Amino acid sequence: MNATTELSRAGQSIWLDNITRDLLTSGTLARYIAELSVTGLTSNPTIYEKAVSGSDAYDELIRRAVADGASSEDVFFHLALDDLRQAADLFAVTHRQTSGVDGWVSLEVSPLLAHDTEATVTQAIRLHELAARPNLYIKIPGTPEGLPAIEEAIFRGVPVNVTLLFTAEHYVAAAEAYMRGLERRIEAGLDVAVSSVASVFMSRWDVAVAGSVPPVLTNKLALAIGARAYTAYREIIAGDRWQRLANVGGRPQRLLFASTGTKDPEASDVLYVTGFAAPQTVNTMPEATLLAFADHGSLEGLLTVDGGHSQAVLESFGSAGVATGSLGQRLQDEGAEAFVKSWQQLMELIATRSGQLADAT
Repeated sequence: MNATTELSRAGQSIWLDNITRDLLTSGTLARYIAELSVTGLTSNPTIYEKAVSGSDAYDELIRRAVADGASSEDVFFHLALDDLRQAADLFAVTHRQTSGVDGWVSLEVSPLLAHDTEATVTQAIRLHELAARPNLYIKIPGTPEGLPAIEEAIFRGVPVNVTLLFTAEHYVAAAEAYMRGLERRIEAGLDVAVSSVASVFMSRWDVAVAGSVPPVLTNKLALAIGARAYTAYREIIAGDRWQRLANVGGRPQRLLFASTGTKDPEASDVLYVTGFAAPQTVNTMPEATLLAFADHGSLEGLLTVDGGHSQAVLESFGSAGVATGSLGQRLQDEGAEAFVKSWQQLMELIATRSGQLADAT
C-alpha cells in the first residue's frame, strides 16, 4: 500500500492544488485519481497565471473569446471553467460514490472583490450557474467582508470553499457564516445539503517567522496553528448547534489544510502532509508535494482532537515575541494582496496574449 492510499484510508481526502490544460489532456490527472487516491483539486489566480504563461494550450480559447468581444476577465473565466468542467467530470464518480462529500473542484471569484460583499455574491452565483457542475466549489475569501458573502452564497445554494483563513478564529468565523446560511435555508423551507470546506493556509506561518525565533521552534508554528484549528473544527461539529443542523441533513464544513508545500529546503518535503493527517479533513497538495508523499511519505499518526502539544508550542512562540493573533491577520491581508497581484498579472498576460494572437491572424 502506498502512502497516499494509507492516508486516504485513514479518512483524509487528498486534493491536488493545481490545474493546467496539459494535466487534463495528458491523462496525468486521471492517473493521479487512479493511482494516488486524489479525489479533488483546487485552483487560484496564481496557479492560472503560471498555467497560461507556461503554455500555448489556451491560445485557441483565448482567440475565440476575444473574437466574441470578451474582456480579459471574461476570457479567464471562460478558459478556467472549460478546464474545471473537465476536471469535475473526472471526479464525478467519486462525487457520486461519496454522496457529494468528495470529488470537488474549486474556482475563485475575482480577488478584486475581496472587500465587496454584494459583488462577491453576484459573481459567485453567476460562476456557479455557468459551470453547470454540481461538484464545483466557488472560492470566497474569509475576510470580514467575505463572511456575509459566504453566508449569502450558502443561503442561495452555492457550494463554497472558504479561502484565505489562517487562524482558528478565522476558521470559527467561517464556520459560523456557513451555519447561518444553512439556518436561513431551514427557515425558508429549503434543503440544507449545501456543501462547504474551510481552507486554512499553513506554510506561510513558518515563512513569516523564519530566522526570528529560537532554532528549536523552526517549522513548528504552522503545525501548532493547524492543530488548534483542527481542535476548533472538531468542537464545532460535536456541538449542539451543528448537531441540530446535521439532524435535518446538514453536511459538516470540512476543514481543508491548504498551502501545504514545504518552503524551507532544510525541512521535510512532506512536513505539512504527515503533520496534518486527520480524518474527515482535506489536504490540498501542490503537485510536487503529492508526488513526494507518494514516493517516500509515511503516515506517522493522526492529529488528536485536543491538539496534542500545540498549546504549549504556541505559548513558546508567545514567549519568543510572536503574537499569533496579529500575525494571522497580517497573513490574511498579505494573502489577499498577493492574490490581487497575481490576478492583475494574469489579466495583463491575457490582454497581451490576446493582442499577439489578434496580430497573428
